[in-house]
Amino acid sequence: QIKELRAALGPLSARGEKYCNEACLVRYLEARNWNVDRSRKMLEESLEWRAARRPEDIRWTDVSVEAETGKMYRAPFTDREGRTVIVMR
Repeated sequence: QIKELRAALGPLSARGEKYCNEACLVRYLEARNWNVDRSRKMLEESLEWRAARRPEDIRWTDVSVEAETGKMYRAPFTDREGRTVIVMR
């Protein structure tokens, strides 16, 4: 079903290819009880949201004012790709 979902998505942008690794596809399939059509729809909506909002481009300086209110903080670790992790309450 992973291959079926990848095929159903069709060609992806470079950003989409990076996001849609096998683990990502499995998460979407599990979220929709392994229904490929529903998983594809959900993932396409997520990709559209990511393209519009570009969460990978958010920097600490962009959101640090929220940290002053106690709503969020920068985690003392990074993700697997070395990026800063921001935790929001």
